[in-house]
Amino acid sequence: AFKAAILIQQWYRRYVARLEMRRRCTWRIFQSIEYACEQDQIKLHNFFSYLIEHFTPSSSKERDFISRMFVSGESFKEAELEKYCDYESMEVPDSYTGPRLSFPLLPDHATALLEAFKQKQQLHARYVLNLLHETRKHLKQLPNISHVSTCYSEEVTVCGDLHGQLDDLFLIFYKNGLPSPSKSYVFNGDFVDRGKQSLEILIVLFTFLLIYPKEVHLNRGNHEDHMVNLRYGFCVGLITMSRVHGKKILKMIQNVFCWLPLATLIDQKVLIIHGGISDTTDLDMLEKIHRNKFISVLRGKKRKESNRNVEIQEINGESKVEADPAGNEAAPSLSSQPQPAQAPSMANRLEFSKWVRQTVQEQIEWCRRLADISESEEEELTSSSVVSLTDLDGPRWTRQEEWKQILDILWSDPMPQEGCIVNTVRGGGCYFGPDVTGKILEKYNLQFLIRSHECKQEGYEFCHNRKVLTIFSASNYYEIGSNRGAYVKLGPDLVPHFVQYQANKMAHTLTMTQRQGFPVALISRVEESAFRALREKLFAHTSALISAFKAYDKDNTGRITLSNWATAVESVLHLGLPWRMLRPQLVRSTADGMLEYKSWLDDLAMEQRSQEHIQSSLLEVIYRNRSNLETIFRIIDRDHSGLISFEEFHQTWKLFSSHMNIELTDDGINDLVRSIDFNKDGNIDFNEFLEAFRLVKQSQ
Repeated sequence: AFKAAILIQQWYRRYVARLEMRRRCTWRIFQSIEYACEQDQIKLHNFFSYLIEHFTPSSSKERDFISRMFVSGESFKEAELEKYCDYESMEVPDSYTGPRLSFPLLPDHATALLEAFKQKQQLHARYVLNLLHETRKHLKQLPNISHVSTCYSEEVTVCGDLHGQLDDLFLIFYKNGLPSPSKSYVFNGDFVDRGKQSLEILIVLFTFLLIYPKEVHLNRGNHEDHMVNLRYGFCVGLITMSRVHGKKILKMIQNVFCWLPLATLIDQKVLIIHGGISDTTDLDMLEKIHRNKFISVLRGKKRKESNRNVEIQEINGESKVEADPAGNEAAPSLSSQPQPAQAPSMANRLEFSKWVRQTVQEQIEWCRRLADISESEEEELTSSSVVSLTDLDGPRWTRQEEWKQILDILWSDPMPQEGCIVNTVRGGGCYFGPDVTGKILEKYNLQFLIRSHECKQEGYEFCHNRKVLTIFSASNYYEIGSNRGAYVKLGPDLVPHFVQYQANKMAHTLTMTQRQGFPVALISRVEESAFRALREKLFAHTSALISAFKAYDKDNTGRITLSNWATAVESVLHLGLPWRMLRPQLVRSTADGMLEYKSWLDDLAMEQRSQEHIQSSLLEVIYRNRSNLETIFRIIDRDHSGLISFEEFHQTWKLFSSHMNIELTDDGINDLVRSIDFNKDGNIDFNEFLEAFRLVKQSQ
């Protein structure tokens, strides 16, 4: 009996270990593909930034167009934004049966919204724009770092990424209760993208923010970024859902995103940021940055950096004039720096405050002319800018330094090794080690950090000797059953208490017999989804794989060893996966340990062609480049109409041709755009855009 029990125990442990190994391999596949996609997005961005840096517009109209499309994108004056998003002129039809909002908002409005969204109803665009307008007004008054105290509530609940998964938010509220004066929440960014109900999540969170401004706190994540939204679905989903007012809503949301606070401090002891930190993270700088400048954190705006340095020198009182070759000082190209009026007495605080504001505004206007900053980038005095005015003699940072601070806290990840290195896997931010965490905690007298940004199988994970906590609230993120969601509750003792969940309707309908085999079935389903995505990735790089295989096939036999297969695949895909372990799922076993790589690639092509009736060489190109082509299309489609106008195409092609040194006349560009407009409606839709690439590939 003892021997039988030990044997059963061994079998069971071996079985569980194999299941866990399968789960971990599946996880590695999903995560590697996700990060590779983010890396592609940043590379695409760097490419466009390079084009802008080296493009010389031939006219002011051309310069303004390119600036609007790629650089300042969505910048509006206050009056222009309100006029563009004028919700008061919109009429709500009598046939509308959805929820209605009136301001100031009350708890009943939030309850009605939740019930309406559960019934799959939508909020009318008038109320959405009104809500966004009020949210923006509120956010502008908030500091860059929010401060929360457990003295006024029993506990503070911190939620991680939601990514448009409204069911997870419903489940959190069901388990933990709605926000209230006694129940504070911190939502740590990445509210949108990937999921199908991003707008609904924003509406719910913004509604509770306005009802309970002291109890609900929102941090900005790396997906609260216009350029990231172009790739991961939020922009397209919003325009598709509301074709009449979608562009206005999107424009307003972009402006709201850049006003979101960057971090939250609980009891001055727990720092909550979306991504992480670096060895240069400076909370004092973060508190004083004008966060609304960065509509997209992916844009560094290096072009004006030299002008910014001039601006800083002038503000500090250092005269900046150019010298001619003979050594004589040239006259300044702009009007001289304005001299402030005589300061009034400090006794009259009102007069002194008005004098400071007027003087600073004059300096800003002069520096704007000096740096050639357009009026559309004009900023108002907000809480963050007023903070910086109180320390006129303090340090001045370059825009590049400010940008890096925000990039690091939104994009960085922890690593087990010591030090701080560039995050080459994501393409943005850095990897920070336990020594970097320790220094930041000691410098600012903190107990630990809470961050999100990474999907975790259990919904949360500690690292760095329990000094860094990752919390992720979107369950079933990659596939049903791939991961749990979680949130963490902190009381006055700041000891974290976790609640895990899985918003999976399928699991709730299973019988007891089905539940016994449910974990295995889920692992199989998730595993199948992961390997399907991996095969698509392999197929998309067929040409590069053939070249890599041939390097090991010196005699041109069409066969290579399985070990060489694993090495070659990694050299092409750079996913960092354990290919030898994954091989049985990707390659049929052979008796002599050799692989006929051409027939293996033919099998991959056959699998993809069964889904798309296109020749395999063309399909390979589309699989590899579709995401990039779609993102490029959305960037060119500046007004998010789903169509590229002839003017948008014309100006963008001039940008490309200047980079590639291709001489093309305006008539030549017009002929090109007309040839792509297959249905001759005066615009280019995405199918026509994709078809143009297909025809070029076929002709090659």
